[in-house]
Amino acid sequence: MHIAIAGNIGSGKTTITKMLAEHYGWTPKFESVDYNPYLSDFYEDMERWSFNLQIYFLNKRFKDVVDISKSNEVIVQDRTIYEDAKIFAPNLHAMGLMSTRDFENYNDLFNLMMSLVKAPDLLIYLRSTIPNLVAQIQHRGREYEKGIRIDYLTGLNQRYEDWIKDYKGHLLIVDADRYKFGNKPEDFAAVCDMIDSELYGLFPEEKTGE
Repeated sequence: MHIAIAGNIGSGKTTITKMLAEHYGWTPKFESVDYNPYLSDFYEDMERWSFNLQIYFLNKRFKDVVDISKSNEVIVQDRTIYEDAKIFAPNLHAMGLMSTRDFENYNDLFNLMMSLVKAPDLLIYLRSTIPNLVAQIQHRGREYEKGIRIDYLTGLNQRYEDWIKDYKGHLLIVDADRYKFGNKPEDFAAVCDMIDSELYGLFPEEKTGE
């Protein structure tokens, strides 16, 4: 089974991935951030490094999806391959930070990859406002994130909402402003209840023991 966590920068994807993995005994699959050779350069000069960064992420996440498809474990994934193509690359292109030539090349590669893999069994979207995202980003204190622009985060948030509105797979939306799952056990329990309900609807035989 493939459970995927989606959400903007600072929405709490890594936190809830770790918590769900521990709570349910699932296998976590984390986003490549700490060892990304392009990320610091990208935040210093987005236009120069945008295509390189997006290709790096696309390559890593495609490998993750292929690995997940071959696994018999329940895997919870921190960020999806769709977010690169539906959120980040289009936002960079719209902001003039990725050329049309690079963007079209990127999309051709993404479409080829998507013809070879399937959607997650359940997508959990962490919806968050810009003030909450900024507070979370500042709290975790990553040096390379200090230069993130508000207009960049705002553009990403709008694209997330547009993508989720048209998403055709199984979806659970969690209000990350309301549910402080990282430091309130009762909020995390509420999120788990929502997930249990979704999984029961998807796989009733596994929950009932039939």
